[in-house]
Amino acid sequence: MSDAFTTRVLQVTTGSSEVVADLTADVEAFLREAAGDRDGLLNVFVPHATAGIAILETGAGSDDDLLAALHTLLPADDRWQHRHGRPGHGRDHVLPALVPPHATLPVVGGRLQLGTWQSVCLVDPNVDNPDRKVRLSFLG
Repeated sequence: MSDAFTTRVLQVTTGSSEVVADLTADVEAFLREAAGDRDGLLNVFVPHATAGIAILETGAGSDDDLLAALHTLLPADDRWQHRHGRPGHGRDHVLPALVPPHATLPVVGGRLQLGTWQSVCLVDPNVDNPDRKVRLSFLG
């Protein structure tokens, strides 16, 4: 593989509660090594059927608001056809249709081009699977 493409897998432990985990520091550390001072694209991908990647503000309540909105849109009850796991787990499998499992972001001069209040986040409502992988891929 050429120097133009670099990839790494992050191991993320989300714990036993629904979570919006801020990955921005890990993403920036990866880019310092992978991108140098080059321009390119960063792809962030979570290879799980019950998690997604979101770009949003964290720490001011937006992360909790997102989880609350997901509870409203995707209640953890018995309406879901997908029925393995804990009651309501089927909703976790619908999440990637609303919070996709990927994001592609611009990198300029080796730096991630996020807005002032934006963070790269793993959204994980599945409390049955606390160990997640997130693949970071830089093309530049």
